[in-house]
Amino acid sequence: MDTPAIEDLVYRGRWWKNKGILALNACLALSLITSYTNGFDASMMNNLQIVPDWQTYFENPSAPILGLVISVQNIGALLALPIAPYASDNLGRRKGLLVGSCIMLGGVALQTMATTITLFILSRGMIGFGLNFAANAAPLLIVELAYPTQRGPVTALYNSSWYLGSIIAAWITFGTFRISGTTWSWRIPSLLQGLPSLLQVLLIWFVPESPRWLISKGKDTEAIRILAKYHANGNELDPLVQFEYNEIREAMAIEREIARESTYLSLLSTPGNRRRMRIICALGLFSQWRLVSYYINIVLEDLGVTSTSVKQLINACLQVWNMIVAIGAAFLVDRVGRRTLFLISNSGMLITFVAWTICTALYTNLANTAAANTSIALIFIFFAFYDIAYSPLLVAYTIEVLPYQIRAKGFAVMNFTVCITLVFNQYVNPIALERLEWKYYLVYCCWLVFEFIFIYFFLWETRGRTLEQTAAIFDGEEYADSLRHVGSEAAGQAQLAARRRNRFINSEESDHWSYLKTDSLSEVHHSRSGRRGVY
Repeated sequence: MDTPAIEDLVYRGRWWKNKGILALNACLALSLITSYTNGFDASMMNNLQIVPDWQTYFENPSAPILGLVISVQNIGALLALPIAPYASDNLGRRKGLLVGSCIMLGGVALQTMATTITLFILSRGMIGFGLNFAANAAPLLIVELAYPTQRGPVTALYNSSWYLGSIIAAWITFGTFRISGTTWSWRIPSLLQGLPSLLQVLLIWFVPESPRWLISKGKDTEAIRILAKYHANGNELDPLVQFEYNEIREAMAIEREIARESTYLSLLSTPGNRRRMRIICALGLFSQWRLVSYYINIVLEDLGVTSTSVKQLINACLQVWNMIVAIGAAFLVDRVGRRTLFLISNSGMLITFVAWTICTALYTNLANTAAANTSIALIFIFFAFYDIAYSPLLVAYTIEVLPYQIRAKGFAVMNFTVCITLVFNQYVNPIALERLEWKYYLVYCCWLVFEFIFIYFFLWETRGRTLEQTAAIFDGEEYADSLRHVGSEAAGQAQLAARRRNRFINSEESDHWSYLKTDSLSEVHHSRSGRRGVY
């Protein structure tokens, strides 16, 4: 009997001409806007601070109060970090996203109606708390539900859509800034911040649950129905559906044998998990330890750019540039490969930052304006290299290397690493830039060398594998081979059943088909452990 690989089973036509995949991607778009919400929130809050009506209404908050207004969202997110994975694992990916959206809607309502700075701060913390529930569940739902050939690009689009929210929020606040003399100049952006969450609350009921989550809860029939509807246009006997279903079941059985419990301690309990966490924590750290990301105002002033309008223009153009490059790179993750993109990204950032440091030193010491202008151009080049890998793959790579049982918790650890790194950047970088000026850039040059070395030696390529096979390779290639064999055997049995059905239909003996369907598919064995497929 033939044992086909998954690439022999997937749909190869235009995805928008396949009604199942088209409907699936429409559902996944609802989860993608979670990252948009995050980008909108960050950009809106930065811009509201310069709206005169916001400053006047809240009696010109002092620097410590402003610092709390900015940081309290991260505080709320940190409080939710250890809890959110349990919502995703116990309630389901879909309900986890719903819980987060409801909490954010409450925070947005309180923020929009805030009459004191205390209520405004409380609303910001509530938004951060809810956002973390949604941000934990949404990418898990995407990666576990996406069509096999689209999993990489669609998941990579998740983090890349952050820039879209940031850009839209910037333009909204730019427009409402002109509504002077009324609190609606800042209440309108606050109100519009809740639109994505409102859409998620209203439409989440039309989005299917993760088949992986359903199978983990013993709801195999429902999982098969969802796989069939969105991956095979409703055909539950399709070889692709049988491949995916049996591979998922086998992967979960292997995971239970390797680690019977799913706790935060499980993240370090096996050699495979320790390999995963080493990479995940490093990527979280590398993605945020950037000099220019949060202090471009200081960087531009060091290059002689003092005009507020010019700085805003440069920053606005930079955000659009980031979005274009990040979204473009998202479609390359399967064509080029994850490891290759990371290596290009890190080597490009290193070379660019060294040149940038030299130009900044030339301007600071010799007042060379050409060097200053070159430095501004290098900022855009630097971000282009950053966006090639870290914007699309930070979330996508983290999720796909984690097996199902620890996926939500491992993802939470990556987000925790990001938050801690952000705190460091917020407090250390301004002080270091003030005291060392361009010499502080040398620290980042050395750091980028370390990043490249780490990526070269420790990052594994995962292109061309299913989600289960990708996660399994960190425990040993034999596990990935076992999963591949189980899926192929199930698909081969399904193809054999289809051929028998067609033969009997053609000979007008279709009454035998119900017997053949049950007889053929019940022979699917899980080769590694001897377990039978239940369907």
